[in-house]
Amino acid sequence: MTMFHAVVQIDHHQAQVLQFDAEHVQAAKVKAHTHHTRQHQSQVRSEHEFFGHVCDALDGIAEVLVTGGKTALADFRHYVEKHRPHTAPRIVGWETVDHPTEGQLVALARQYFLKYDRMAGVPTPT
Repeated sequence: MTMFHAVVQIDHHQAQVLQFDAEHVQAAKVKAHTHHTRQHQSQVRSEHEFFGHVCDALDGIAEVLVTGGKTALADFRHYVEKHRPHTAPRIVGWETVDHPTEGQLVALARQYFLKYDRMAGVPTPT
């Protein structure tokens, strides 16, 4: 089921992607796979692989709100802008939040998108 809006809660180890409409919420998790090697920059390579999987999970979603801690948001934003520029326009907001529940996250996103869509002059699809 493809939905118009999604909210992502991201840190450096996992991301929770919640797609939703007025009545439904569909959840997916993306976990980072840490490669323990002695190679230089292997941690950066692993992080980029993880961020790439998160971007793949957002394919087909028109508007996305990304939430998380300050550092994770900054790192993910940098990755998206540099490596996935086609994903960047669909990310309509970045919010710093600290470990909300799934219900709190969906409530935050619904409020955010109501305001965002009103400001853009676009009716929210139901």
